[in-house]
Amino acid sequence: MAKRDYLIKPLVGENYPTIDRGETIYLWDKQGKKYIDGSSGAVAASIGHGVKEIIDEMVRQASKVAFIYRSQFTSEPAEQLAEKIGQLAPSDLNWSFFVNSGTEATETAMKMAIQHFQERGIHTKTKIISRSMSYHGITIGSLSMSGHPLRRKRFTSLLEDYPMVEAPYCKRCPYELEPGKCGLLCATALDRTIQKLGSENVAAFICEPIVGAAGAALTPPKGYYEKIKEICEKHDVLLIADEVMTGIGRTGEMFGMNHWDCVPDLLVLGKGLAAGYTPIAVAIASDRVMQPILEGSRLVMSGHTFSANPLSASVALAVLNYVEKNGLVQNSKVQGKKIKSKLIEWQKEFPFIFDVRGEGLLIGIEINDNLFDCKSVTNRVIEIAKEQGLLLYPSVSGPYGRSENSFLLSPPLVITDEQVDELLTLLKKVFKALNKEAKEIV
Repeated sequence: MAKRDYLIKPLVGENYPTIDRGETIYLWDKQGKKYIDGSSGAVAASIGHGVKEIIDEMVRQASKVAFIYRSQFTSEPAEQLAEKIGQLAPSDLNWSFFVNSGTEATETAMKMAIQHFQERGIHTKTKIISRSMSYHGITIGSLSMSGHPLRRKRFTSLLEDYPMVEAPYCKRCPYELEPGKCGLLCATALDRTIQKLGSENVAAFICEPIVGAAGAALTPPKGYYEKIKEICEKHDVLLIADEVMTGIGRTGEMFGMNHWDCVPDLLVLGKGLAAGYTPIAVAIASDRVMQPILEGSRLVMSGHTFSANPLSASVALAVLNYVEKNGLVQNSKVQGKKIKSKLIEWQKEFPFIFDVRGEGLLIGIEINDNLFDCKSVTNRVIEIAKEQGLLLYPSVSGPYGRSENSFLLSPPLVITDEQVDELLTLLKKVFKALNKEAKEIV
């Protein structure tokens, strides 16, 4: 008699391999099969698996005190982590509110933006503008800010109808214009949208510096965020950078927004903040955002039981120190360029590769799904790759972000030259297998 399931897995009833152990960029299941973690899990395990000094810090802090409630105590790990983030973050982004996940962090940033104006006596600024291809989390508030059609559709009736502007998708320009000759219409659309709504009603614009799950590393053109910031300042609208996926070295810069001359008013971190070793995320606010709150209620209206717990804070601090000590931001830049250039070269051999984009070790590959009969090219690629021992992360793209035709390549930032070659060897096997299933280009 088959053993019944008790765990709700991503696909209920599906047989998943059982993990046994991990080391650097590798994972092994209980059957002994070895995998290259080409996606860092969900773009989270950025310093690799089994790092002894992180594990040692976890044990050290757990043996001292693992949990305190933030309304009763502060802790040295939380204070030190907030200070460290303040040192790393640009300009006056000095105030950290710790939560457990990226979803909670984006929703906290949303609430802080609205509260900022309330404390200034402006109660009409409650709308948040986002982009048509975006993903900011799965709770009702964060999903309301997300332009991810596949993840929204079950809950549309429950979601806030927040306005959205077109994403900077140069390969499939929504305005059918050529990059460099478009006048950055995808950015100036924000100005038109704010004027249409009335700036007195708009609190913030939220964006991923490089779009992840909802766009396979869509990367805006030069000048885009500078124009966005100019528009936000013109209308007294706060800019929220959702760096849950792009932050802490993933794109070859400490923060994804550093690729542009633009400093947001609020910045959100998750995933790479603790690199998968513990659940923690943070909403970071500038001095300007916090000033009316400090002069007013002195209370940010958000909170979670495990916010700023000392165990998670100590682990995250150890991860940040590890990233700096081992030069992982620079390694992300170097290895990312190497992988991306090879993928661009392969476009001649595999013409089904529609686009290669991204920065650092956040690389998106979009497939021309017109050349395949399967319902989801994304799922087929991931299936073939897993058979080969390579793990990839699913994404959507295509017109309006509704096509399952892309994936992310985002290995741990510790990946070496030899491991890059090993990863590319497996990926080429995946593409050769996929090539056999592609239709001929007429």
